[in-house]
Amino acid sequence: MSNLKGLGVALVTPFNEDLSVDFDSLTKLVEFNIENGTNYLVVLGTTAEVATLSTEEKNAVIQHIIKVNNKRLPLVLGIGGNNTMEVKRQIEEADLTAFEAVLSVSPYYNRPSQEGLYQHYKMLAETGKKIIIYNVPSRTGQNLEASTTLRLAKDFPTLFMIKEAGPNINQYFDILRQKPENFNLVSGDDEYTLPVTLAGGNGVISVIGQGYPKEFSTMCQLAFDGKVKEAYEIHNKMVEITRLIFAEGNPAGIKTILAEMGILKNYVRLPLVVATEGLQDKIKAEMAKI
Repeated sequence: MSNLKGLGVALVTPFNEDLSVDFDSLTKLVEFNIENGTNYLVVLGTTAEVATLSTEEKNAVIQHIIKVNNKRLPLVLGIGGNNTMEVKRQIEEADLTAFEAVLSVSPYYNRPSQEGLYQHYKMLAETGKKIIIYNVPSRTGQNLEASTTLRLAKDFPTLFMIKEAGPNINQYFDILRQKPENFNLVSGDDEYTLPVTLAGGNGVISVIGQGYPKEFSTMCQLAFDGKVKEAYEIHNKMVEITRLIFAEGNPAGIKTILAEMGILKNYVRLPLVVATEGLQDKIKAEMAKI
């Protein structure tokens, strides 16, 4: 799984004005990322507004990205939820031929204990599929603590990586210090990409990266090469826009950027709404600086 290294991007789902899936724009987005240095693509992650897609739409998006990608980049498929048995069933029944691994967000809303989180991922590991744990407590309502992650990493080799977006950067560092050699960590927070990669992480699964793949993939590679000063020059250039895109929720911010670039149209599905005019103006002004 060393090929899941550097810049992974959690692709958005473009929509038309009638809110149907815009497959032409999805093609543009995939091609833009392939051409500009993205290392792998995450299909139907939470950034894809997957909670608002029907089963038929999800299947169509999957098949479209597989076709457009044409084996050029490794693919990861998002399959997660707060019904453990159902998530396990979906992983078992999914055709994962085209995918390197499954990215599975920790259960949301239920707020299970650490033992509950351990048992959830244990059951997913029993599918025998390669699974990336995804900890994002700001969304799920419960933090997967470093000690639980390390326990899972040591007990189940198929849980080979975590996308970590914990409540503080110390949690990333605790995992990196104590993890088994065959377990990897990628940043799930765009702003932490560089320090986490320099500390031994495998890069990032990014939102902003799909708008600026050249910058983020270059920054990751500079970090792997130990070129700290050059990497921080890119980091510092990207910090402000990275913060802005999350100011009113995700993916409203990144869709503003991609629409301004002419890659897609600026539509999201309820309960999300597009970024306010004020935020869009700030994003566009920062884009002009970059």
